[in-house]
Amino acid sequence: MPERPPVPEWMIDRLAAVLETFPECVPEDAWVGTRWRVGQATIAHVFGGEDQLFRIVFRAEADEVMAFELMGPPYFRAGWSDNVVGLVIDDDTDWDELTELLTDSFHVQAPARLSADVPRP
Repeated sequence: MPERPPVPEWMIDRLAAVLETFPECVPEDAWVGTRWRVGQATIAHVFGGEDQLFRIVFRAEADEVMAFELMGPPYFRAGWSDNVVGLVIDDDTDWDELTELLTDSFHVQAPARLSADVPRP
C-alpha cells in the first residue's frame, strides 16, 4: 500500500491563515496530517491520502451534509460521524469557499461564547 504524502507546507500555511484567526483554534499534529481544534473539538483536519490526493474534513450543519454528499467530487461525506464532510484540495480549490466552510465548521464545533465573536459568511 502506498504511503500517505505529507501535506505541503504552503497548504498548512494557507489553512492556518484562516483557522488560527478563530478564537482558541490551535493546530496540532494528527495521526496523519494536521488538525485544528478548539479544546477537544476538531474544526478541520487536512491530510494526504494513499491515493496521493490531499483532503480536508470539517463539520457541517445536518441539513448541509446531504447536499455535500449529493454534489459529489471534490466534496465527500466522511463515514465516521454524521456531520463530517470534506473536499479534495487541488489546483481547482476555491479558497474563498473553503474559508466559508471552515468558518461554518468553527460555528458547529466551538462553544457559543467563542463562535459569537466570529461572523458567519
